[in-house]
Amino acid sequence: MSVIFPKPLLHGDRIAIVSPASKIDAGVVESSIPVLESQGWQVEVFPHALGKSGSYSGNVGERLSDLAGALSDPGIRAILCGRGGYGAVQLLDRISPSLLMKDPKWIIGFSDISALHALMSVNGIASVHSPMCRHLGEYSGNDECSQSLFSILRGEMPSYCVDPHPWNKEGSATGPVVGGNLAVLSALIGTPYDIIGRRGSILFIEDIAEPIYKVERILYQMRLAGVFDRISGLIVGQFTEYRPDANYTDMTSMIRDMTSDLKIPVAYDFPVGHVSHNLPIIESAIATLDITPAATCLRYLPQQ
Repeated sequence: MSVIFPKPLLHGDRIAIVSPASKIDAGVVESSIPVLESQGWQVEVFPHALGKSGSYSGNVGERLSDLAGALSDPGIRAILCGRGGYGAVQLLDRISPSLLMKDPKWIIGFSDISALHALMSVNGIASVHSPMCRHLGEYSGNDECSQSLFSILRGEMPSYCVDPHPWNKEGSATGPVVGGNLAVLSALIGTPYDIIGRRGSILFIEDIAEPIYKVERILYQMRLAGVFDRISGLIVGQFTEYRPDANYTDMTSMIRDMTSDLKIPVAYDFPVGHVSHNLPIIESAIATLDITPAATCLRYLPQQ
């Protein structure tokens, strides 16, 4: 499937900040605004981005109104999600494909925002799995991850090379890069928004605060569903805030055992996830994954 890339951002373009999932502290959002403005962009905080409704930033209708409003506004060229948490899945079947396709915008975020990346991906539109407001404010836009995000929004295709991991499975694969938060994406298996086992894809996964046995159960679900038979490469990102259990002292050891028989390249310890070094990844864009004794490299191909 060909991929549609939203237009690159130009000086003076507007970025919307929305909160499609959990509520967020106003100070976190406010800290990111001067960072985006320093890049020459205008920022618009949408009406319910700083709202509160239980654990959410607003009820379903309010969050949907903000997201749909940003998608339909021709002056908005990118949509930065304030944070993840939980709630984006409630919006998936309420956003019409025609709204997404009429004037594609960059959707930016990670964690629970993986659900929105799945929505964009099944409609053939690229999006950016990337740090959000807290990160931009904390690092003032000066770190590698923020700078990479800004470059992507301006139309550049990134290339990343990171140190090898001793458990890597060497090899090369080329295909669309899809993935994100493992718990979020596994919950979409069997739905119209299932991207986790797209044939020929390079899948990347990460998660936070999930017990080792729960991640193992998801990986068994993927194995039994044939996911590992269809993908061309696997990138294991950061799994954080979990406890050792009676079977494994660390998550990576369990994932190594679960993937030991795979005949595809597998990269471990890639800097993506709930960590400060969270490299932006363009979802659905074609890239080459090269895993050698010297490095793990993910290089995006030029846009067609």
